[in-house]
Amino acid sequence: MPASHSDAFVFFGATGDLAYKQIFPALQALIRRGHPDIPIIGVARANLSLDQFRARARDSVEQHGGLDPAAFAKLAAQLQYISGDYGSEATYIQLRHTLGGAARPLHYLAIPPGMFATVVDGLARSGCARDARVIVEKPFGRDLASAQALDRTLHQSFPESAIFRIDHYLGKEPVENLLYFRFANAFLEPVWNGDYVASVQITMAERIGVTGRGQFYEEVGAIRDVVQNHMLQVMALLTMEAPTGGPPALHDKKLDVVRSMRPLIPAELVRGQFEGYRDEAGVAPDSQVETFAALRLHIDTPRWAGVPFYVRTGKRLPVTTTEVIVKLRRPPHPVFDETGAVPLNYFRFRLSPDVLLSLGASVKKPGEAMIGEPVELIARRHTGDDMMPYERLLGDALRGDALLFASDECVEAAWRVVEPVLGNVTPVSGYRPDSWGPAAARQIVADEDGWHNPVTQEATE
Repeated sequence: MPASHSDAFVFFGATGDLAYKQIFPALQALIRRGHPDIPIIGVARANLSLDQFRARARDSVEQHGGLDPAAFAKLAAQLQYISGDYGSEATYIQLRHTLGGAARPLHYLAIPPGMFATVVDGLARSGCARDARVIVEKPFGRDLASAQALDRTLHQSFPESAIFRIDHYLGKEPVENLLYFRFANAFLEPVWNGDYVASVQITMAERIGVTGRGQFYEEVGAIRDVVQNHMLQVMALLTMEAPTGGPPALHDKKLDVVRSMRPLIPAELVRGQFEGYRDEAGVAPDSQVETFAALRLHIDTPRWAGVPFYVRTGKRLPVTTTEVIVKLRRPPHPVFDETGAVPLNYFRFRLSPDVLLSLGASVKKPGEAMIGEPVELIARRHTGDDMMPYERLLGDALRGDALLFASDECVEAAWRVVEPVLGNVTPVSGYRPDSWGPAAARQIVADEDGWHNPVTQEATE
């Protein structure tokens, strides 16, 4: 095992929902791929025996991904369990003892953010933070001030290079594909700027509602839940300059472009709430929390000056998908005298549920007349991802590879973009489930064709 590899994995909140749905399945998958044989220690308040803990792990993988008997047998043999209060010194003394000779543990804080300071302090006092790494789960604060406070807490015991802020969205194969496509193809660079790009649209739509998470959603809303993190990260991957090195260079270029994003203003935001949201358990009867947001963003760099970026997300929309449309400008002068406008060329990146990379172009219709028709040239289409996001990200964190994790400066820069429109600075408008949000959202887009509404297989079923 390389010296940089963590030699133990500790996860707090080991009996919680995140561990049950994501961490146990990811651990089994890592072991199936030859993950090193290291102690895997769960820590939680629940008074479980080790056998009960292993039974919960088995139930988890059976329900989420499927049981691999050989891989799970190895996982079960590596599992250990500590029952204790996060505020008790005895819990960390026991953890230090259970770690044994492990000198480079990785600690995963799969717990509410309000407990981070308590656990980080306990790790530091017991010596468990020495030469260790730590993973924290989004949300990274709920505004700029709380994000900065979180970073101060973490930096008291861990250097920035040892902190891994996990955003599962960045661990998805299609998102990585977007980054690769951008910088591995020479034909993109000459047109990837405001001289050729007319506008960019990013839509992240969900057909489901809040699915029993009304109380949680009341505390976040769509802007905090996905715009500040997922959508601004995708936007950064689309627009950043080319990095010239490893993770530090990538983080620097992402930071540069996020810092160049103009802070949002209320006039360029429409918030919506689907009809029926207020009937959800845990939701206030007069709730003003948005389940939909449409906004217009600007990047003040020479490459992107004057190019509008339209971002839209919402629940109870017609389909579940994430799609990017990069529309190109028209040729400077028409060559063919055609009736009607020729459709704009475009690049289309569908990131979910299937993956699609394509180019929209015009070709001549058969016949004597020089009249064109739109076609889509598909560069790649596939439907599967054989590696789960948490599997990829946990493996990276164990190796110390920070490429797909957010830095403190980038997180804070993203909060500066959205902070002016947090809360109720704009009214929330109702919209019908299975529609594309409130009618006012159409006013956000100045494109001649308006919003591009993705169509997926589910929409035709």
